[in-house]
Amino acid sequence: MDDTDKHRGHTETGHDPQTPEYRGATGGWGSLKGIMGIYGNAHASPEALKILTTQNKPKGMMCTSCAWAKPADPHTLEFCENGAKATLWEATIRRVTPEFFSEHTVSELRRWHDHDLEAAGRLTHPMRYDPGCDRYVEVSWQEAYSEIGGKLRGLDPKSTVFYSSGHSALEPAYLFALFARLYGHNNLPQSSNMCHETTSVNLKTFIGTPVGTCTLEDFKHCDAIFFFGQNTGSNSPRFLHVLKDAVDRGCRIVTFNPVREKGLLEFVDPLNPVQMTVGSPTQISEQFYQVRAGGDIAVLSGMIKCLFDAEEKAPGTVLDHEFIKAHTTGLDPMLEAVKAMSWDMIEAHSGLTRAMIESAADVYINAKNVIGIYGMGITQHVNGWLSLGMLVNLLLLGGNVGRLGAGISPVRGHSNVQGQRTVGVSEKIETEAVPVDKLEQLFGFKVPREDGRNVVAAGEGILDGSVKAIVLLGGNLVKAMPDRDRLEKAWPDLDLTVYIATKLNRSHLTPGKMSYLLPCLGRTDRDVQETGEQAVSMEDSLSNIYGSLGSATPPGDKVRSEVEIICELAKATLADSNPNLRWDDWIADYGLIRDLIEATYPDKFKDFNARLFVPGGFYRGNSARERRWKTESGKAQFTTPDTISALGEPLMDPTSSDGRMTLVTLRSNDQFNTTIYGFSDRLRGLEGNRDVLLINRDEMRRFDLQDGERITLVSDLDDGIDRRVSGLTVTAYDLPDGCVAGYYPELNPLVPLSYHEKNSGTPAYKGAPVRILTGR
Repeated sequence: MDDTDKHRGHTETGHDPQTPEYRGATGGWGSLKGIMGIYGNAHASPEALKILTTQNKPKGMMCTSCAWAKPADPHTLEFCENGAKATLWEATIRRVTPEFFSEHTVSELRRWHDHDLEAAGRLTHPMRYDPGCDRYVEVSWQEAYSEIGGKLRGLDPKSTVFYSSGHSALEPAYLFALFARLYGHNNLPQSSNMCHETTSVNLKTFIGTPVGTCTLEDFKHCDAIFFFGQNTGSNSPRFLHVLKDAVDRGCRIVTFNPVREKGLLEFVDPLNPVQMTVGSPTQISEQFYQVRAGGDIAVLSGMIKCLFDAEEKAPGTVLDHEFIKAHTTGLDPMLEAVKAMSWDMIEAHSGLTRAMIESAADVYINAKNVIGIYGMGITQHVNGWLSLGMLVNLLLLGGNVGRLGAGISPVRGHSNVQGQRTVGVSEKIETEAVPVDKLEQLFGFKVPREDGRNVVAAGEGILDGSVKAIVLLGGNLVKAMPDRDRLEKAWPDLDLTVYIATKLNRSHLTPGKMSYLLPCLGRTDRDVQETGEQAVSMEDSLSNIYGSLGSATPPGDKVRSEVEIICELAKATLADSNPNLRWDDWIADYGLIRDLIEATYPDKFKDFNARLFVPGGFYRGNSARERRWKTESGKAQFTTPDTISALGEPLMDPTSSDGRMTLVTLRSNDQFNTTIYGFSDRLRGLEGNRDVLLINRDEMRRFDLQDGERITLVSDLDDGIDRRVSGLTVTAYDLPDGCVAGYYPELNPLVPLSYHEKNSGTPAYKGAPVRILTGR
């Protein structure tokens, strides 16, 4: 063990087992216990258990949790702990009725915890905020549509924002984007703005596609998988079955993450009786390295140095020269920049030793087919573009894009976050997702040609008053936004806020001058319209499209589908002289909407309705997978690094003692985005309290902190704005030096709106500069 390892912990990889951690494996009995705990807490209906038996199966309900793929040959129970929690949480018997609002003012509800707001149950009636009594009061649907439409007609369309959560299906998403453009704007921010927009913008520059290139079949043929900044165990547990199968046949997995996430360490398959009883857990990662926050560029630069060194020693045996010559450009400047990086710099910024990085590189060198997996640990950084570019560089050197068993694969969160972009929910007009000519031909109107606002620009507009109204199709944007305290104070100045939702959340308790809360069906609910039972569809993170049928009894006869709400709002807002806008027909038959999607995107959605329930979904295609590079050069682009860290400028010196730390925000095991199912973070060994500051014991000694001490965390961005979160409990935890961690969204106020990925505007939730203040 060298000096670096001794400083960082007690094992060869720097792991400190003396701080809290989960002693069991991911999955197994712990997963089943977690599901049962939420079943009772959610007060789920008996129908919820029936839904679980058909979840993620053809003609069943597609999970509302993560966007992981649904296999063509599903397990008997094709759901994971998080997917079960999402279903049970939505299919509750509890109701939030007009009587509930008559008993609670908005000011009172703002004092409730986020968990308790959603636990109150499903919304049942359309409501309008009454500032006189500080309550939501019942309003008829027709009144709500008429009043909202009238208000929108009186506003400049460019002063309004239509935000969409990644939960909504393809059909309402398509209509939502169409409504916005007919109304006169492209202000269509979406939840990917806060998570994976780094991918959509930059991956297209590198290889010509805004999404990953892998399919499920690739995981049956890969020899090695490299994970960067992704927490499979909590965020996409069904993926663990795929990883277990890969490991069982000899695939080697290497992981880089500041936190030793249990899901990428070991797994017990809950569907395997032998493993559940007398068997041993499957070790997922052969190597697991706790890289410093923002250190992925350094790691990847080190690995690439190792590849070039090995190639020089044995020419023609490491790099895929034929692929590089035929399909890539930009190799030489990238190589020159990487060679100029010293190992001292690489070790300092990565927090890892040269030997660790060389060991990881050996796995790559000895693998024929390699897949690169990543999550928000790469995308939510100021220089996330370069972290992603360096990962693409690594894959291109071995020809590991565009062939079976290889590729790049971001793991998405929201179940249809990728699909909504595919069907036009985009603030950027010059993308494949917005085929202007097709839209104008189909609907006979002039599409606005000016790019709209993303989440950051929408937030800036709320702060400066240029945004006057916001319509939220799902989500909890007030809570999810960076710079939350500032935005929450400015939000009530909006002229209009419209919330389309299934459950109560923090955003609804921040009404504008005119505010409506409109209850919609969830994906678990049966949706019956004039032509009968309706299905909706979504796209997973591997570009497959699936149909979904809900079967639960809706929470009330006043609850409407998202499709119906969008169509009725559009009818109330827009002129009714366009014969191409068949809003009533689209409400009656969602198949007609799918026909429109097919007509708009014929290459991706050919025979859409006929293929809606194909087992395993139908693949919409990916140009880079076919080695067709839709880039400026017509080839895959090597990226030349201009810095060694993903953190913003000025770079923090990892060896400095000036007190600046890097904040990494986390989601718990009992959480999906801003939804808090409970207060257990079982897979990290943490329970009960979400207002915590995680920090390693060496750093605690450096700052003279005690376990259990209450502190204040403040932003260290030098922009003259005071951002702080107080009352955090210091908790010793196994983290690299130089960083602290805490929960999202509680620590969002510390992430400045202006501190985001350079090209996409994705907030830097995984790498914000902070300082610790004590009460002493």
